[in-house]
Amino acid sequence: MKSVIIGTAGHIDHGKTALVRALTGIDTDRLAEEKRRGITIELGFAHLDLDGPQGPVRLGFVDVPGHERFVHNMLAGVCGIDLVLFVVSAQESVKPQTREHFAICRLLQVRRGIVVLTKCDLVDEVTLQVVRMEVADLVRGSFLDAGQAPVIAVSAKTGQGLEDLKREMARLAAETAQKDVHAAFRLPIDRVFSMKGFGTVVTGTLVSGQIRKEQDIEVLPLGRKVRVRGVQVHGESVEIASAGQRTALNLAGIGQEEIERGMTLAEPGLLRPAERLDVRLSLAPDAPDLKTRARVHLHLFTAERVAQVHLYEGAVLRAGQSAWAQLRLAAPVPAAPGDRFIVRQFSPVITVGGGQVVDVNPVRRMKAPARIAMLGELSDGDDLCRLRILATRRDKRGLRRREAVFETGWPAKRLQRAIDAGVKAKEILCFEEVLVAVAAFDRLTRELFYAVKAFQNANPLSGGISKQELLTKSGLERELFHGGMTALLTAKRIAVTNEQVHLPGHRVVMQEDEAQSKAQIEAAFAQAGIEVPALKEVLAGVKIDLVRSQKIVTLLLREKVLVKVSDDLVFHHQTLEGLKSRVRELKAQSPRMDVARFKDAFGLSRKYAIPLLEYLDREQVTRRVGDERVIN
Repeated sequence: MKSVIIGTAGHIDHGKTALVRALTGIDTDRLAEEKRRGITIELGFAHLDLDGPQGPVRLGFVDVPGHERFVHNMLAGVCGIDLVLFVVSAQESVKPQTREHFAICRLLQVRRGIVVLTKCDLVDEVTLQVVRMEVADLVRGSFLDAGQAPVIAVSAKTGQGLEDLKREMARLAAETAQKDVHAAFRLPIDRVFSMKGFGTVVTGTLVSGQIRKEQDIEVLPLGRKVRVRGVQVHGESVEIASAGQRTALNLAGIGQEEIERGMTLAEPGLLRPAERLDVRLSLAPDAPDLKTRARVHLHLFTAERVAQVHLYEGAVLRAGQSAWAQLRLAAPVPAAPGDRFIVRQFSPVITVGGGQVVDVNPVRRMKAPARIAMLGELSDGDDLCRLRILATRRDKRGLRRREAVFETGWPAKRLQRAIDAGVKAKEILCFEEVLVAVAAFDRLTRELFYAVKAFQNANPLSGGISKQELLTKSGLERELFHGGMTALLTAKRIAVTNEQVHLPGHRVVMQEDEAQSKAQIEAAFAQAGIEVPALKEVLAGVKIDLVRSQKIVTLLLREKVLVKVSDDLVFHHQTLEGLKSRVRELKAQSPRMDVARFKDAFGLSRKYAIPLLEYLDREQVTRRVGDERVIN
């Protein structure tokens, strides 16, 4: 059965709750104070099943307060509705909250609605016609214009017009697009309570996706993962709730005192609470001017935050105008691109505007013209356009998949479709978990190439730069580094020898004094045998300076002519090979050898014996067992 959410809107005491009760038989005033005062303070919920032109539909009603003191409660309920019943009393006609609720519906871009003139049994026909004209003046040119929306006079007391209203609701519900059940699950919380024997229960309008019993979800902005113990839709237990339904969830793993209205339930890893939002902001036609840096109350679904407005186009936004802006929030809120919001003046608190979230992770430093152009593309572009922009602005750092999920609010399948389209169009490259724009990847490969070339020019005695050093200098994500290296190797622009990266055909070119010093250093260690001199003593005896002599030692180590056994000891490779052979010969006498035996066999002091035994262990010639070595 198709599910559609209907919200009421209108001034206090214009009959919204009585209308919902007459339609559904459900009294949405649940609080004792509401019944005592005769007004709706909190959100109320009801439902009604109707036969529509294309089959049965289930209407979920969100009855909102009309009193100006409770507009913040109204805003918590009206976000996410598909259809509005715009209620005006035939006795009182258009009042202040009539206008404010109408402005809110327009700013949230509610697409469909019905103008309901209540209490028509209490007025004569002339008065009713005057009210019709006053309402028509208010809604002219909007989605509630008489040319688009029906106007129905009803009486909750006598039942007049209720059947006509039901037929129109069924018709408009059939025309309403079904919410995407395949999108990522998301439910803004509008009510929290505890039930004996069940624990914490939350309710809300399921704005996208589906939720199943026993599913793991995340509570934002807490970042807590909880389990769904039970699911109800309109008071009935179900296994699955789908987008467009009023839903109650029994949560395991969290107490009632830890959760509140304004929080959001979502798929784990889908949303990240944001403290800055780049938005398209519009002011209502009768709103006061809004200056940059002004504080406002932000209402996004059920969340309310204090925010500071920073305009990107000028210092003042006038009534009826729209502009790109950034909202800097006093506390983070979970949001996704495309979310609609309302802003209310900080003081006095009146509704002044609203808009749409465009970027949930704004770039910190960007000139206004470039930012405005980027926001325009993000707002109007398709999925591939958005993904390309998000990857491009990360430049050579690339965009990790998990970051792409946070910045788009897309589920994994939708993101993968956009990635596949980008790869096919040769606009995006994907290296494991990192996405990068093709232009940025071309730049990073060029920079890797020039880094190798610059190292060679600065270090003619080196066989190349180590991969690890090149990675560190590049500052790239490991996946992008390996992708760039692969591209350069495939193009034969670089080569790798013994983990050293160099240009193809590169060889070490030495001056005469450097070649002589190299031979002298090698000979010093080859002739020393096992009891080698200290490296600094050998280098002190060569003709060239210390910096070049150290580079020659590094070259000899890379060529494996010399082997570094410890921080202080360097040996010629032939000496160590001879040592290995002699140790293996000792096995014929005894397979075990302690430090004393090793020292006696080779005439060594402890200074040499311990580092050499540890080297033999690393080379798997020996194996330490307690205080002894077993010769393999």
